[in-house]
Amino acid sequence: MSEIIRANTVLPSKRTQFKVRTKDGLDLVAEIAEPLGENTGAILCLHPLPTAGGMMDSHVYKKAANRLPALAGISVVRFNTRGTTSDAGTSEGHFDNGVSERHDVEAVLAYCFDELKLANLWVVGWSFGTDLALQHAKDARHKGLILLSPPLRTSTPEQLAYWNSDPRPIIALIPEFDDYLKPHQARERFAIVPHIKLIAVDEAKHLWIGEPSVYRVLSEITKCVAPEKLPLPTEY
Repeated sequence: MSEIIRANTVLPSKRTQFKVRTKDGLDLVAEIAEPLGENTGAILCLHPLPTAGGMMDSHVYKKAANRLPALAGISVVRFNTRGTTSDAGTSEGHFDNGVSERHDVEAVLAYCFDELKLANLWVVGWSFGTDLALQHAKDARHKGLILLSPPLRTSTPEQLAYWNSDPRPIIALIPEFDDYLKPHQARERFAIVPHIKLIAVDEAKHLWIGEPSVYRVLSEITKCVAPEKLPLPTEY
């Protein structure tokens, strides 16, 4: 008998914890959740602001790791940026407001390709993680960016304009009731990069609380990485 997928549902996958060394000599804690069967692609998750509680276990990413390997064949890589703590442990170093975190993003991206040998990898940023993605996720081997609740807190117009010279897709999910950047504001701020696909999500908020919001986020990720797996099941 099938069961409804709920907030605490954990579906089968192969989970492996590992550490990544940055160019400036820090060890970051990380985990990959892989499908037991067919592998359709992968995502690298860049978490929300650690000074506001963001980490690799922030709920959307934890649910992605708990569900997407089984439901869509997607491998999910999560890690703590420098100085950030979760149940998996604490990454070395100290929070640097997205500046030195460049080394973190570059190191984990390189690890995904060079050590984990992942293919069809997309970078997913959420809140603070979207600024990390826009500023630092430039490794030519990933397929594109998926941005959840981008606040554009530290990304400059010049940094955004970089993506006009990069043909890879960027998809941004903008909650209707976001605390920092609502859909009409996002259209103005992102106008400098015309090819970004902005998706306004009705009734959603910055933290994507509630199963309908989580399902929408995971569905949009799957649409990019493994569209043939849609619609995602709501029972397992």
